[in-house]
Amino acid sequence: MQKTLPSSLTITDKSNIKYLSNFTGSHGILIVTSQKTYLLTDFRYLERAKKSVKKNIQVIELTKENWQKILEKENTKIIGIEEDNLTISRFKKIKELCQIKGKKIKFQNISGTIESRREIKSPQEIKLTIKSQRINEKVFLLIKKFIQDRIATQSQKLKLPTEIEIAWKIRELGYQFGAEEMSFDPIVAFGKHTAMPHHNPGKTRLKKGDMVMIDMGMKYKGFCSDMTRMIFTTPPTKFQKEIYELVLNAQENGIKKIVSGMTGKTADALSRDMIVKQGYGEKYGHSGGHGIGLDIHEQPSLAEKYTDKLKENSIITVEPGIYLTGKFGIRIEDMILVKKNKSINLTKISKNI
Repeated sequence: MQKTLPSSLTITDKSNIKYLSNFTGSHGILIVTSQKTYLLTDFRYLERAKKSVKKNIQVIELTKENWQKILEKENTKIIGIEEDNLTISRFKKIKELCQIKGKKIKFQNISGTIESRREIKSPQEIKLTIKSQRINEKVFLLIKKFIQDRIATQSQKLKLPTEIEIAWKIRELGYQFGAEEMSFDPIVAFGKHTAMPHHNPGKTRLKKGDMVMIDMGMKYKGFCSDMTRMIFTTPPTKFQKEIYELVLNAQENGIKKIVSGMTGKTADALSRDMIVKQGYGEKYGHSGGHGIGLDIHEQPSLAEKYTDKLKENSIITVEPGIYLTGKFGIRIEDMILVKKNKSINLTKISKNI
């Protein structure tokens, strides 16, 4: 049974604050009541907040006096807090703000409440996510061409790039094409490093024959994109091709069959079962995908323990992988708009070898 929410909620998660109010400053708290929503921030952001927040949200300077006036006006007895977002230090400060003489205020955990609302994307949110992905794709195509051109014209005078150089080039191109920042630090892995799902790009220099894994995402007007592709610098071996095609077929099976109302566990199994059946289950150690929006990882999840149902108009990734330590790894990732009868692939970059 779902818990009844208290009449007053404090929202501290930055993405939830942006979702509810459009405020993006680094210091702010929302108090949401049954009657009104208040944004409390410090002096630095007051004017900015008044110009940018949604209508009917009252912007107030964050002081103990103003905080307590709101709670007294709303006759608050229980206040919701996002426990998953709060440090002990910040919770102590909120607790102190709620110390009103002659009144005892209790706290209730509301973590996940706003995140659940964020799962269903509005037409405008879908549009912004697609725009974010189109920037991502433009950057990837230039990175792929850059790598292929360097391999083709390899010489002693012009050294092949390192992983970290490619990662920085992704950032630079992203900004040039209109991204406000990266969704996450780009993952760039060469050769054996591709067997590490979240390899940290280093000074390893590309060699002809290396397989390249690039996992990258852009952020546009607050909304994230995410995509993983493999680049081959020479034709793959028979074994590499077999593993690639297994991962690709598993991913395509998931994309084809995922619909709203299906649990995250069932959606994950659409790809995972094919990999397990071929004996590579132990080489696929992460979830099959995740929700994406204002955060790079948000509800829902494609995972063996996630039993909640996927909602129509949520956006998820589908990203199965196989990682063979000391050899190579393959991961392919697309973003999917979940629909009732047939989901829509928002990623347009080819997956052909």
